[in-house]
Amino acid sequence: MVVVIMEYRIDRRSGVPPFQQIVQQTKQALRLGVLVPGDRLPTAKEVAATSTVNPNTTLKAYRELEREGLVEPRPGQGTFVRRTLGRPETGTDSPLYVELVAWMSKAAGAGLEQEEVAALVASAMEKQYAAGNVAATGSTGATTTRSTGE
Repeated sequence: MVVVIMEYRIDRRSGVPPFQQIVQQTKQALRLGVLVPGDRLPTAKEVAATSTVNPNTTLKAYRELEREGLVEPRPGQGTFVRRTLGRPETGTDSPLYVELVAWMSKAAGAGLEQEEVAALVASAMEKQYAAGNVAATGSTGATTTRSTGE
């Protein structure tokens, strides 16, 4: 069995409710292939211990993910990933990801702060996707650890 340790980062100043941050971070992990079908999500108690959120907040997030068909609760075992949102070209081992990391290194080397990089990326995404230019170019908050359990 594969054990995935997912740590949610809750930003209380963001204005986004904590349960929604858990949903968003889980979906991001599903898109990136960090979480795959069969992986167990941390229990509400584990999330409460690491993220200082009420266990009911986590349960609310997991119910939302369940409604979307992404996870399934298994009584007495936990909550497990049912399906992924990722595609091969969105994984952290894809050429696009490698290029993005290289660009991020260049941006950091040029002295850009994280907020400036985020603003540039958001602006480029808005320009690219709002105009429907995906075909024109021909391309389209969580910490995890994966280990093998017994």
